[in-house]
Amino acid sequence: MKRILILGCGWLAEEFAHLQLKNMNQVWATTTTEEKYHRLKNDGIFAYVHNFDGAINKASNTIESNPENILAESLKNFGPFDLILTSIPATNRNTVEELQIRFSNVYSLLSRLEFEQHIFLSSVGIYPDMDGFFDESNHQTTHLNPKLLMAEEAMLKLPNTHVFRLGGLFGKQRIFAKYFEDRIVQTGDQPANFIHLEDVCGVLDQALHKGLKETIYNLVTPEHPLKKEVILASAEKYGYKKPLGFQPENSFQKIVSGNKIAQELNYGFKYPSPLYF
Repeated sequence: MKRILILGCGWLAEEFAHLQLKNMNQVWATTTTEEKYHRLKNDGIFAYVHNFDGAINKASNTIESNPENILAESLKNFGPFDLILTSIPATNRNTVEELQIRFSNVYSLLSRLEFEQHIFLSSVGIYPDMDGFFDESNHQTTHLNPKLLMAEEAMLKLPNTHVFRLGGLFGKQRIFAKYFEDRIVQTGDQPANFIHLEDVCGVLDQALHKGLKETIYNLVTPEHPLKKEVILASAEKYGYKKPLGFQPENSFQKIVSGNKIAQELNYGFKYPSPLYF
């Protein structure tokens, strides 16, 4: 039986949690809402309500308290953990200051816990929107998204940590075509750098049992059809209206490779192309 801790049990992480319960593993998870806390608890997950953004004293520009210490003391009773999955986002909607506080608090908690492996979920949005082929060897930090890079670097200060840079995430109710009904699409000529929910959970499950050798991995389907092809296939499959038209204005050819982790884990994608989502 494996012990898994999830920080930030959102849409993807909740799916992974249920997979691990099905596999007879134990799961602990944090969420920011009471509603999800009760749902997770009813599903057999040891849940906590916890917000890593902290409370800022605007006069002194300091965090009022450190609730991560309290949470760490509780979680220590159940460790060491076989895997800690951090699924807490670093979005462009947040300021640099907000993200510094958020990931400082995550680090504060994790530095107090024992674990075999830690995976932080990041995004291929860290790579610039420009023509090019991007794999994990692209280390020119001046071209990388500074907010995502800051979050990754904060997490990589922890031992036994790996970063998964996820492509655009779809599956279940997240259907690409529904976002473009009756709209003019300007990004249709871009290659799709997507990944299906089930494949992310599959890779995470294999990493849990096999371990990982490298530090940073892209999780993207092997095939990269154009986004307009994906929209049309998705609309046909699920019965959504097609876009009003395609007027490509942002057509840079950015392709992100996810070959490294597939080869290392010998992983066969359930959805090798977004056309099958």
